[in-house]
Amino acid sequence: MMARTRGGTAVFASYNVHKCVGVDRRFDPARVAAVIAEIGADVIALQEADRRFGDRAGLLDLAAIERAAGLVPVKVTNGHLGHGWHGNLVLVREGAVKRLHQIRLPGLEPRGALVADIDLTSGPVRVVAAHLGLFRQSRLLQVEALLEHAGESTDRPVVLMGDMNEWRLRKRSALSGFSPVFGPLGSGVPSFPAYFPVLALDRVLARPHALIESLEAHETPLSRLASDHLPVRAVVRLDPAAVAAAATPAPRPRLRPKRPLFRRLAEGEQRLGL
Repeated sequence: MMARTRGGTAVFASYNVHKCVGVDRRFDPARVAAVIAEIGADVIALQEADRRFGDRAGLLDLAAIERAAGLVPVKVTNGHLGHGWHGNLVLVREGAVKRLHQIRLPGLEPRGALVADIDLTSGPVRVVAAHLGLFRQSRLLQVEALLEHAGESTDRPVVLMGDMNEWRLRKRSALSGFSPVFGPLGSGVPSFPAYFPVLALDRVLARPHALIESLEAHETPLSRLASDHLPVRAVVRLDPAAVAAAATPAPRPRLRPKRPLFRRLAEGEQRLGL
């Protein structure tokens, strides 16, 4: 397990476990659990933690994850045998869940998101965990829905994470809808495909942006094998002083007032001896 952070910070991670099927096409939940333990997260959002069809059963050994990583699931209501909500599962270490909202996201495919208010030892936070759709028009609608729910009735800092199925950041990118509320968008790290990551599909974003101290893909021999995505790991400050400072806009620079045009013309004439 990776070293824990200092006081006032917490480690957040996002990991698409690909239904526990690795790049070698082996179904191996124990391997995924070992990667989760490697990360050393305080909060981790998992995607594709359940079968998508049939009984939609959960695919992970949650008891083994708790033993190895000290993480327990945020319990959801889903009406089937799955661990999560539309495959989304949030695991937490040493935190109390105060509120949970399960959202159905719009789009052509059945998608959902979890919004959880959690009191961690490092401070209170709202966690938004999502797996966006494969189609751009669906992602545009889903980003809009997440923005509506993420900041609703809360003064908590917000950490939004998941597989965004989008790597572009230009004008047509669905992710541009998160700006300027969530960020930093420009600091994404390649996480897909795991064996040779070139696309930044997986994101950890925050509101305010400045709370994210560092962001990296968790790349180890095991993580390159266990899923087709690498986990993404961020260190986030949650102590009240950092949250207040990050939420306070930087003072605008004081500009020297411009002189009226007629005065500038008169001074120019004087210099030229006119």
